[in-house]
Amino acid sequence: MAQKTQNVAYRRIYEDPSPQDGKRILVDRLWPRGVSKEKADLDDWAKGVAPSTELRRWYHHDPERFEEFRRRYVAELEDPADPDAVDELRTLAAQGKVTLLTATKDASHSEAAVLAQWLNGQG
Repeated sequence: MAQKTQNVAYRRIYEDPSPQDGKRILVDRLWPRGVSKEKADLDDWAKGVAPSTELRRWYHHDPERFEEFRRRYVAELEDPADPDAVDELRTLAAQGKVTLLTATKDASHSEAAVLAQWLNGQG
């Protein structure tokens, strides 16, 4: 089920697409296993907004590290390696509904959750 925070929501890519998704943007650096491009039904793959490889490996989706992951990831978003990707995502969010997609099993402890809150001005 999609998690909603203002104009930007997040959910797992393994869930079926919904008309309420708006623009569907994959925000993982790696393509999700077992998902075809057709099934993904993406509008964009924003690899440039994903956490750095180093941060992703450090976090390793350990919920005990989530708050520190959030802090480090927001710092990366504030000084992005790919500012154009961040600006494009901000523009899409300002234009209408966007759903950020992740392959992470626990979407509420993912970069998609952090990014949705950040884009909505909540983090």
